[in-house]
Amino acid sequence: MGLLDFLTGNKSDKIKDFQSRKAIIIDVRTKEEFSQGAITGSKNIPLQTLKGKINDIKKLNRPVIACCASGMRSGSAASILNSNGIEAINGGGWSSLRNKL
Repeated sequence: MGLLDFLTGNKSDKIKDFQSRKAIIIDVRTKEEFSQGAITGSKNIPLQTLKGKINDIKKLNRPVIACCASGMRSGSAASILNSNGIEAINGGGWSSLRNKL
């Protein structure tokens, strides 16, 4: 276990926990990036439009796993969602997240 895992908990365990609670995967890349490849069943809500979709996401009443290309935008998305009362984690880059699912 690395120091980061020790401090934050194991990301794979958090992802499995969220999956068991029927989490929705929100990919915050641009529509163009999303169209080039994405996790099956994920929803594309680009980061720049996320704040405008908060009420729609709340209505789903499910935790969120955010992903993007590398994990930077999804980290911002998880922070935005958490600050608006939505349980969310940063799933990192979509391709590595897909391998953990």
